[in-house]
Amino acid sequence: MSVSALSPTRLMGSFSGLLQVVSLLGLLLLLFKIVQFFLHRLWLLRALQEFSSPPSHWLFGHLREFQKDQDLQKIRQWVEEFPSAFVLRLQGNNIRVMLYDPDYMKVIMGRSDPKAPGNYKFLAPWIGYGLLLLEGQKWFQHRRMLTPAFHSDILKPYVKLMVDSVQMMLDRWEHVSEDSSLEIFDHISLMTLDTIMKCAFNHQSSVQLDRPSDQAEEGSSAARRRAGEGQEQEALGFPGHPALCQEGCPGVPSPVPSLHWHCFRDHLDKMPYTTMCIKEALRIYPPVPSITKKLSKPVTFPDGRSLPKGIILMLSIYGLHHNPNVWQNPEVFDPSRFAPDSDRHSHAFLPFSGGSRNCIGKQFAMNELKVAVALTLLRFELLPDPTRVPIPIPRLVLKSKNGIHLRLKKLQ
Repeated sequence: MSVSALSPTRLMGSFSGLLQVVSLLGLLLLLFKIVQFFLHRLWLLRALQEFSSPPSHWLFGHLREFQKDQDLQKIRQWVEEFPSAFVLRLQGNNIRVMLYDPDYMKVIMGRSDPKAPGNYKFLAPWIGYGLLLLEGQKWFQHRRMLTPAFHSDILKPYVKLMVDSVQMMLDRWEHVSEDSSLEIFDHISLMTLDTIMKCAFNHQSSVQLDRPSDQAEEGSSAARRRAGEGQEQEALGFPGHPALCQEGCPGVPSPVPSLHWHCFRDHLDKMPYTTMCIKEALRIYPPVPSITKKLSKPVTFPDGRSLPKGIILMLSIYGLHHNPNVWQNPEVFDPSRFAPDSDRHSHAFLPFSGGSRNCIGKQFAMNELKVAVALTLLRFELLPDPTRVPIPIPRLVLKSKNGIHLRLKKLQ
């Protein structure tokens, strides 16, 4: 008597055979991946043999070194130990070469290597493919099209909008008690967003006043703002600054508080000490701590060491700005590094990067920084809160883990 083709025994045998085939294919695929992993590891070891590396775990690499938000301290330690560059092992074959020597970084900045895949692509759903994410000819076309919009003459009228946004933020600070500290991150973020909305999108209202929690502050006295504007006709309060609106300011009788921004705009390039302080602060705390690129072709550095195509580089702006071989006492705040007659600042990329892909909005950003710093120091003395010292941590940008708390003292 023959066994039916649909009998349970026959079905179980077919399923078992299929399972064996799938298991065999899975095992072959696993072996292939293991071989591929070790071949790539051997290629990396040969490619990076000219560069040293701190001791690392065989599986986790250097990941265990970056614990308890000590990333920046560890980078400073390794920058002192290894000249120019070192190999950073994150996990498995995720290996990068970290550069922090100015001559090394200038070589890379002068090339057109693309950003490393995966490091920035997650931003695409939020910001789209603009100048930050584009590469190649399409990036060049967009950059060329946008460059005229950031000409200095185009940016000058925006100073009035910047002044308005900063003054609105400072009016809100008038309500803060001198006995308490203020977490300024949200305030600064809203002021910056307010400025961008007005300058880029001609937004008429203020995002600072649109928040429900700020409704009680909308009726703040205009007299306080006029008083602050009157003070702005004096010197900025530290060496190197001309008066903002002195007697004889061309075309503007004095005092004219409602037009003070006109003279402010014309004096933005005459604020040497403020500019030096801003640049030194950006050196110590660069907003963009690193840039990641993937070599599209081999590269040879000035000391003869070379890397092949395909290696991922991490250009550490933070490491460069804290490199003791470049800066004397790099942890000390010393604005004189950026004095106009000094060449000590030639190795600073600040937050604006360098080469062809330097920040297109750097002049806009510097104008906004100067306006915000100058107007703030005319109305308040800023003191740190010793009980809540900021803890900087590197993310996509440099930020403080516990916020930025200041005590404000109103100036009479």
